[in-house]
Amino acid sequence: LCLRDVLGGSSIKTLLFLCPRRYPTVEVRAKSFNGSTHVTVPEDDAFLKALLFELRLTDQNFVEYRDTCTRLDTSPVYSVRTEGGDLWPVVAFQKSDLIYACLPLVEEALKPQPSILSISGISQGLDLLIGILDYISPSRKNEAELSSRVGQLRNLLLQACPLGTPLQTNLRSLNSSFDDIQDFSTHSDPKQPAWRTNTYKGKPHVTVCISEKVKCMQYNQRDVMDVWQVYGTVTCKCDIEGAAPNVTLSLNLPTNGSPLQDIVVHHCVTSLDSAMLMSSSIDSSDDSAFSGPYKFPFIPPSDSFDLCSYTSQVPVPPILGCYQLNEEGSQLKYSVNLKLHESIKNAFDYCEARLPFFNRGPITHLEYKVSYGQLDLSREKSLLVWVIGQKFPKSLEISLTGTVTFGPKTEETPTDIICIGNTAYVKLYFRIPDFTLTGCYVDQHSVQLFSPGKPKINSSRELISCDYYIWNSKASAPIMYKTLFA
Repeated sequence: LCLRDVLGGSSIKTLLFLCPRRYPTVEVRAKSFNGSTHVTVPEDDAFLKALLFELRLTDQNFVEYRDTCTRLDTSPVYSVRTEGGDLWPVVAFQKSDLIYACLPLVEEALKPQPSILSISGISQGLDLLIGILDYISPSRKNEAELSSRVGQLRNLLLQACPLGTPLQTNLRSLNSSFDDIQDFSTHSDPKQPAWRTNTYKGKPHVTVCISEKVKCMQYNQRDVMDVWQVYGTVTCKCDIEGAAPNVTLSLNLPTNGSPLQDIVVHHCVTSLDSAMLMSSSIDSSDDSAFSGPYKFPFIPPSDSFDLCSYTSQVPVPPILGCYQLNEEGSQLKYSVNLKLHESIKNAFDYCEARLPFFNRGPITHLEYKVSYGQLDLSREKSLLVWVIGQKFPKSLEISLTGTVTFGPKTEETPTDIICIGNTAYVKLYFRIPDFTLTGCYVDQHSVQLFSPGKPKINSSRELISCDYYIWNSKASAPIMYKTLFA
């Protein structure tokens, strides 16, 4: 909320302009934090009157609750008394003949009153007001320019603070975007959703990226089941003209693709096939998985956003591995075998396996034999890095064997409360571009725009490892049940 008034002496000489900006979603959140003790923000005129009184600009007579010397001065943070109760914390200050004020959200109950230093909204609100001051000040001597800037201020706040949280406080940097911002206060299209803070002008362009992360726990033990799962995110950026353009995007699966489950969509999606939401990874006995097509009609936000996220249970992990670690005297003998599944695209951005050795001293002696790639020792001498590179050999199988000897422990020795003794793991890091484990993809014909002009469609895919562990099969390892694996 920003208030501006021209003052003359100790009273208001002329009310030049009053430009409030309210955020109903923020007021709803404030009420949820305080319940029955919530104080509703009064109408603009009533708030202005109460604020001027608190700042001693309309009544300079002594008022005990306001002017007593026992009251702690916390300016520019004030408590403004209204008919409905005291509004706190109101951030306000006077610069020249203008008043700048806002009421930030406190993300906790106000009784008992929290410390000012613990409320991040106060500093954010003050920073936004200073940004407004910096934008308004250069035009103070020119009344016409001042009126013009004030008229543009509503549009600036739509971009700088679209839903109540300041995203950009340097309002001067937004000056070039005036033509792309609609004035919601008087001339806005009633069909334009709140998440479209500005409109695009130019040739239509849609960018879609499907990013899948695969998590895996491999034990290679008869009494322990290996577990793995895919987590996907579809990110979009739609540069399309219009206040509320309609877009439909379809995710496709090949014939042998793994169905998408646990689908969660962005709030801009206007309708959805209920069958898509029924497929859940929790109920393993449910064989009614929805296999597509997965259609998402939506009105896109102005910026990049996550259209949807999903999980999937693929039949096999991309890389199967076996890790064995045995202690022989003062040495550890290790063996790692990796196999890339034949269905996986053999073209990596990077691929490496890391063998950490916890709770031991630095490695003083290393012997190894590697069938493919190269082995490096970290600077701290507690980690072996097997750099596999961008491709597996034609056999799709590689191996690493060897022994390590350790020196005495030091203060820099890495420790771990889980990996004690021979309980250890190999962790894989890799990224495969233009590939998804589910087979999910987007093609040119699966994106439909109900707007003039032929759109340019750019789509990409990637598969990234995330918490991909292969545990030592010769020792116990931490077990995670499938329902808790996330």
